[in-house]
Amino acid sequence: MTQSIWPEGQATAELLANIKEGEPRAVDALLDRHRDALRRMIAMRLDQRLAQRVDVSDIVQDVLIEANRRLIEYVNAPSIPFHLWIRQIAKDRIIDAHRRHRLSAKRSVDREQAAIGQLSNDQSAMDLANQFQDQGLTPAAAATQRELAQHIERAILQLKEGDREVILMRHYEQLNNQEIAQTLGLSEPAACDICVRSKDSES
Repeated sequence: MTQSIWPEGQATAELLANIKEGEPRAVDALLDRHRDALRRMIAMRLDQRLAQRVDVSDIVQDVLIEANRRLIEYVNAPSIPFHLWIRQIAKDRIIDAHRRHRLSAKRSVDREQAAIGQLSNDQSAMDLANQFQDQGLTPAAAATQRELAQHIERAILQLKEGDREVILMRHYEQLNNQEIAQTLGLSEPAACDICVRSKDSES
């Protein structure tokens, strides 16, 4: 079974407890262990044309700075799991980046020669493709991995925005139905229904 891109929850809970007790080193440890997951989550969602102008690492750093600023508030009153909380900050930063660099400067960005609607980069597409196929690849199968990634990417891009986001959360981030429901502000049955419909649309 594929694992979530997000770090294991028990270690996160221990770090949060240490932070609440006033251990300053726990803050850096907590944020550092989520850095790679944030990078992967952001890279998957950043438009290719924007990715040519904005470094994913810069957005990750902005997320970590904002998370650090708001961390004590979260620790004192956590309403959702930490990884969902920090990914929401990341989602807001992605929206801000698109708003600044695509909407306010749409003319200059759209003139660039890039695949319209393409996911952020080849590695992100490959990472997603890996979630849908047998990991024990033969050399011949490995040779077709890029083609499979492109096929999956095109299929995902044909989905409605909401369904596409659920596919990414479910199959790329490996969030469960409860986590998806919390992220989208839905009941768990409603989130489950969206997952089913998204899977049918993808087929």
